[in-house]
This record gives sequence, C-alpha cells and structure tokens, in this order.
Amino acid sequence: MMEAQDQPGDAGGATERRGLPQRWVELGTAAMLLAFAGLLILDSLRLGTGWADDGPQSGYFPFRIGLGLAACSGWLLVQQLRCWSSATQLFVERGPLLDVTAVFLPTVLYVALIPWLGIYVPSALLIAWFMRRQGGYAWVKVGAVSVGLVVLIFLLFERWFVQPLPKGPLEHWLGF
Repeated sequence: MMEAQDQPGDAGGATERRGLPQRWVELGTAAMLLAFAGLLILDSLRLGTGWADDGPQSGYFPFRIGLGLAACSGWLLVQQLRCWSSATQLFVERGPLLDVTAVFLPTVLYVALIPWLGIYVPSALLIAWFMRRQGGYAWVKVGAVSVGLVVLIFLLFERWFVQPLPKGPLEHWLGF
C-alpha cells in the first residue's frame, strides 16, 4: 500500500516521497461507509420499514438514511475505481503516518485493557509509555508523574465526586 511518488515539480522524479496514496484512503472510506449502510439497512428491515397504524415503524427513517448512504458511498466507490490509474496523490507521507500510528496504537491498547485491568493501571501505563517513548523523560519522572496522576484521579473521582470508575484486580486486591 505504500508507494513511491514523484514530488510535484521535480524533473525526472529525482525526489521520491513514500506514503499512503489518497486513492486507497478514498476507496477504503467508501467501502466502510457502504458496509455501514448495509448494516443499517439490514437492521432496519428487522425492525420494520413500513407504515403501521400508529405511524412509521422503528426502521422507517433509518432504512431511508441507509439507502441514501449506500447510494452515495456506492457512487464514490465506482468513481474512485473509474479513475484508479490517474490518482497518484498522497494522502499522508510516511513520516506523519508513523507519528499518528505511534499515538493511535498505544491508545487502542489502552482502551482494550480497561475491561480487564480497570482504568487506573492502563492509565498509568499509557502516561508512562508516552512520557518515556515520546518525551524521553527519566524513569524517576515517569514513575512519579504516571503514578501520581493516577492517584490524583482516583482521589478526585472516587473520593471527592463519589463517582466510581472501572476497577481491575489491583484495586480489588487493595480493597477498593
């Protein structure tokens, strides 16, 4: 999916750029919207898309929105496939894409860990990861800030606001 591209204005393509081509992003977006529209239409059919004695059924409006979304995304998909060979513009270059990935993947892992470890341990790990990896801070500062901030959030929500947040095995072991 990563391709070399000629820099605009370069004679003979002396400078190459690498990154994610815009055509793949547009194609993927149109395909995902079409799949979402299909799910919307299927679920609306399950609920009923007609008119009942007391008014529209539950799927009446979502069905029509799904049809419109399917038509638009299908049109975009066909349009992108038609001009496939002429679309060579980059959506994002390799460097910025790696920067976004360096933030996105740890955040996805953070969210995935919350159901099993609660919110406090993954939060401390995420803060520590970003401080060490992205900021290059010393381990002493990383530990003090990540643990200190999580303890502060615990006290703020659990004690002051009396609003419990998801807890994991560590909090249960500590008696909270």
